[in-house]
Amino acid sequence: MEWTGRATGTVRRHGWAVVRAVRRAWTEPGRERDLMVQADKAALAACVAWAVAGWWLQAPMAFVAPWVAVVLVESTVYRSLAHGLQQVAAIAVGTVVATAVALVLDSTMVTMVVVLPAVLLLAQWQRLGSQGIYAATGALFVLTNGQVSLVTSGARIAEAVFGAVVGIAVNALVRPPVYLRDTRAALQDAAREAQEILEAVAEGLDDGAWDTHAAGDWHERALRLGRLVDQARSAIGWSRESMRGNHRRRGMGTVSPPGKAYDDALAVLDHVAVHTAGVTRTVLEIASHNGEVARPGPQITGPYADFLRHTGRAIGLYGQTRFAGAGTEESGDETLREAAEELRRSLDELRRRLPGTVADDPDALATHGALLAQARRLADQLVQD
Repeated sequence: MEWTGRATGTVRRHGWAVVRAVRRAWTEPGRERDLMVQADKAALAACVAWAVAGWWLQAPMAFVAPWVAVVLVESTVYRSLAHGLQQVAAIAVGTVVATAVALVLDSTMVTMVVVLPAVLLLAQWQRLGSQGIYAATGALFVLTNGQVSLVTSGARIAEAVFGAVVGIAVNALVRPPVYLRDTRAALQDAAREAQEILEAVAEGLDDGAWDTHAAGDWHERALRLGRLVDQARSAIGWSRESMRGNHRRRGMGTVSPPGKAYDDALAVLDHVAVHTAGVTRTVLEIASHNGEVARPGPQITGPYADFLRHTGRAIGLYGQTRFAGAGTEESGDETLREAAEELRRSLDELRRRLPGTVADDPDALATHGALLAQARRLADQLVQD
């Protein structure tokens, strides 16, 4: 009964996840809708290719056209075109080699033994990229379809070319995919997570209740922040690729293309991730040494917590204003400048407090100096930007 209950709970959770995904795809733009549109486009490409090759022309190997069309409705228009050329070339190479050898040897089994190792080696050719495996597929279509002839092999290559044309055309002309929204979301997610980490550390320092467990959680989150920044970097690459050969870029209105602003944001968030991890690492080291390292008193943790709050607010505003779209840039920049000024003042206050609190304690000076160094590095990048 316990196993049944767990299985029922798992099925219910996954079922509700599917329902929520379908609802989001229907009601609002997002990844779910993009996936649904791409699936519909792949189905459309297959139907068009089959209608022409199979139903109208009644080609001998008509299934090749819809098959190629489906796999070439790719995640970006550029990728569809590049992979289409590579895939057609791979299929043509496999088909030509298998046909030539089969006509000479006149034995399917012997031909397969000779041809497959050769075309699998050809599949590793750099110019064929990830589509090289289709050389072996093309060869197998020739060798497993009964009678081998130049006519059927030529028809197979022509059908592959037609399927590629249909797949590329559908992907390029019917709502070609654009990933700017995912890029903005990835950058904003990283900025929001950095803000939440710094605010959590600030609250813990203010309460004076931070211990090894709490500091360890903060540091784990800070390390995961680096992975969020890496995801944002990958999203920027996808965005740029999705704009290549995409006619929708002319009608995108308020959406900024992934230009220098995105690179600048990525550089800022890279620094934020590194130095946030540095702050949490220093706090963790202090908490885990059980008195062996001088623990800062409230005269330091108070101003330091204020500094972290101001830093978190500046990072959050950075993420909100840089990618909010047209009409908010000027007011957002002004708010961000004010937050940067507050950040600078809080850092100056921290610098003033430090000398008087650790003048006669070298260990405390080292501990507080490490905190201050991480604070200065974190602030410099935001204030400079």
